[in-house]
Amino acid sequence: MDQVEWTTLPGLSDYAETLAAMEARVAAIQHGQAPEAVWLLEHPPLYTAGTSAKPADLVQPDRFPVHPVGRGGQYTYHGPGQRVVYVMLDVSRREKDVRCFVRHLENWVIAALAEFNVRGEIRPGRVGVWVTRPEKPRLPDGTPAEDKIAAIGIKLRRWISFHGISINVEPDLSHFSGIVPCGIRDHGVTSLVDLGLPVTMADLDIALRKTFEQAMTASCPV
Repeated sequence: MDQVEWTTLPGLSDYAETLAAMEARVAAIQHGQAPEAVWLLEHPPLYTAGTSAKPADLVQPDRFPVHPVGRGGQYTYHGPGQRVVYVMLDVSRREKDVRCFVRHLENWVIAALAEFNVRGEIRPGRVGVWVTRPEKPRLPDGTPAEDKIAAIGIKLRRWISFHGISINVEPDLSHFSGIVPCGIRDHGVTSLVDLGLPVTMADLDIALRKTFEQAMTASCPV
């Protein structure tokens, strides 16, 4: 794999400006004018609406700015304390399989969480990464409670990916109540700090860089 350029942006990145910069970078990658890139950043509080977003899932439309975006998925929240990972990668050089690429991203998050002894898991029909919460009351059907710790939503343009991943480090979890996150009503959201782990954004960044290459170059996960 050629060198991927990593950039960590300080402060809170304006969403519209970041999206425009990401679009420009994707175009540059397509034309061979820039290397693939991973951006690590935080946004001010906002909601994004993916291509499958349902109006009824925007519970508090006036709470934070709402940005319609072209990525897959439904409503998501971004805000301080959440690590947003934008991935601008050439999927045509990675098995040229969208489903496989999403699984690679999920497994990358799972590997990074494992650095903190957190067991992240995927669930059929629920994109993203989940953790079981045995200390919480079980669901009505008797299954253990589960909370989402990371969301994934991507878009491809001529096989170059953009948008990406959000991982909850220490966001204000009450901010998620303004939406039905990813359209899932039966489960909650959590963060590394909510799980009792004193993990910083810098700690997570180290784990993400450490686990990236192995996760993204492995054979397509089953």
